[in-house]
Amino acid sequence: MRFVLSCLLSFFLFTCPVVAQVDPSWTTPIAPFQIADNLYYVGSQDLAGYLVVTPKGSILINANLTTSPPQIKASVEKLGFHWKDIKILLNSQAHDDHMGGAAEIMRETHAKNMVMDGDVSVVESGAKTDFLAPSPNVPGYPASHVDRVLHDGDMVSLGGVTLIAHKTAGHTRGCTTWTTRMHLPGELPGTMRNIVIVGGTGFWSEYHFVATPGHHVSYAGIVQDFQHTFAELHKLPCDVFLGAHGGYFNLLGKRKRYPKYGPRVFIDPNGYKQFVDKAQEKFTKELGRQRAAAKH
Repeated sequence: MRFVLSCLLSFFLFTCPVVAQVDPSWTTPIAPFQIADNLYYVGSQDLAGYLVVTPKGSILINANLTTSPPQIKASVEKLGFHWKDIKILLNSQAHDDHMGGAAEIMRETHAKNMVMDGDVSVVESGAKTDFLAPSPNVPGYPASHVDRVLHDGDMVSLGGVTLIAHKTAGHTRGCTTWTTRMHLPGELPGTMRNIVIVGGTGFWSEYHFVATPGHHVSYAGIVQDFQHTFAELHKLPCDVFLGAHGGYFNLLGKRKRYPKYGPRVFIDPNGYKQFVDKAQEKFTKELGRQRAAAKH
């Protein structure tokens, strides 16, 4: 019997795929809340989701994991809005933690899926064409049709609200930072704030910026994309700092101060600058390391 159990264990260990552990903060709900007159947070503790509400319907930024739609829907409805009022689905990047739930959300709401060029084939293939695929760090997800291909600087407008798409590629080929101008509750009428939702600036060991005998670059132009991204982020005027992950902008820390100070806790231009500076420094250091290694 022990021999049989040992064989079965060995079979499962060596033939079954290893399921990556999902960060609990990606799936742990957080009470939804208002950020600006038309902008609400509907994501989890770390996977950010944003609802832009207009008289003509809503825009959802980020579908998150394949398991996330029920959590996002519950947050939308807890705020008093209707799930099927979502007319447009946008995203920060084409990885599974931001687009995994897209197909389900589109099926339930009939929202139009708008994706930055560079990430379109990834979304429509369920991540099969991601430049890192196949990789355990880039899980697949249900493919979804792209209704509108976005380009750098394109505007997405609905019901008098306009969002601007900034192509900040590198992390993915079509990684997108969203900006808009809105009034925050409690501020003087007519005061408009520059809101920045950073798409992503990170990388890990699978990203290759320099060709070596053992590796090609991850994709042609990846270094230039990252450099353009940092130049673009530095140029963007930012009052309200947000991002694709709550960890980018200290969501949980700011949320603790929210009951006392309200949405103004997210006014953090210095935090934004420090985030961009630190991300650029990390990239520059790794690029230098890879270039030095390639010479030996």
